[in-house]
Amino acid sequence: MSNRSIIIMVLVLISATAYLLIKGDGDIDMGGEKHGAEAAHMEEAKKNAPAAPAAPAEAPAAPAADAKK
Repeated sequence: MSNRSIIIMVLVLISATAYLLIKGDGDIDMGGEKHGAEAAHMEEAKKNAPAAPAAPAEAPAAPAADAKK
C-alpha cells in the first residue's frame, strides 16, 4: 500500500467515527471515573434496583460463663 492510500484510509475512518459520534447523540464523558455527587448514573441505578431483602436475625450470643471455660 502506498502512503497516499494509508492517509486516505485514516481520514475516512476518522470521518466515519466523528459522524457516528455526532449523529449518535451520545453523552460521552472522557473525564474518568466519577464518585459522589458527580456519579449521576448511580442514582438511576438505585431507582431501578429492587428493594434489598431484610437482614437475617442474628443468632443469640453464647453466655459469657461458657466462653471462659
